[in-house]
Amino acid sequence: MSEIITVGLDLAKNVFQLHGADGVGRPALRKKLPRSHVLECFGQVPSCGVAWEAGQRRSAK
Repeated sequence: MSEIITVGLDLAKNVFQLHGADGVGRPALRKKLPRSHVLECFGQVPSCGVAWEAGQRRSAK
């Protein structure tokens, strides 16, 4: 596996998408995780930059 330098995390209610990239932007990791496994997975990834996207929030009217 290539060295992961950046991880992107797409936040959702129950299932998260995790994408890792190497130094030149090539995919190095791609996982679909239930909420209960996110911390466990990050414990196995080497220290790196993390970015997350939470999508749009619906506002209650």
